[in-house]
Amino acid sequence: MDPTRAIEAACVASLRAYAPYSNFRVGAAALTDAGAVYAGCNVENASYGLSMCAERNAVGTMVAADDRNKIRLVAVVSPDSAPCFPCGACRQVLREFGCVEVVVLDSSNNPQSYPLDALLPHAFGPENL
Repeated sequence: MDPTRAIEAACVASLRAYAPYSNFRVGAAALTDAGAVYAGCNVENASYGLSMCAERNAVGTMVAADDRNKIRLVAVVSPDSAPCFPCGACRQVLREFGCVEVVVLDSSNNPQSYPLDALLPHAFGPENL
C-alpha cells in the first residue's frame, strides 16, 4: 500500500502540533486497510504526563470516526528531527489496532518502512488476556 497520502497528512499535522515546551513537533497519520487516513499531532501540557503523542491522537481520531478497520501503516514525521519513531507507548497502541508497518522519513526526506513487530517484539495484545 502506497504511504504517500499518509506521509503528506503527517507532514501537515506536524505543523499544527502544540509543542510550546519541547519545541518538538510530531505529526502522524494512520492509513487503514480500507484506505482511510486519520491524522494527529502531538499536544503537550504543562503537566508533562498529560501530553499526547501524535500517533495516539491519530488513532483516537480514527476511533472517533467509528472506523474499526485495521491500521495498515502509520507515517510519523517531525520537521524538527528525522527519523522520528513512535515511542514505546504509541507502539503498543498501534499494535492494539493491528498496525503492520511504520513509515518514517530519513534525514533526506526519503520514506523508510519498518514492520511494527520489529519495533515492538514480543508485544502484549488482546490474545494475551
